[in-house]
Amino acid sequence: MGTFSIWHVIIVVALLALLFGGRGKISGIMGDTAKGIRAFREGLKGEEETHTAEAAKPLPKESEKDKARS
Repeated sequence: MGTFSIWHVIIVVALLALLFGGRGKISGIMGDTAKGIRAFREGLKGEEETHTAEAAKPLPKESEKDKARS
């Protein structure tokens, strides 16, 4: 473990650039992540409401002809 390869140097430089590269980059990344998670949850909630509304619809009543066939 005495020598560093080019990949070690590239990873360290990338991390340093990410951490110290500019004002608010990390908070911007975290904000975008939070927005994505929030949108995902709202999408799931919307699907759940749709399924609940479909389940709450009453089934059509059987006509007399359908009952006679059974």
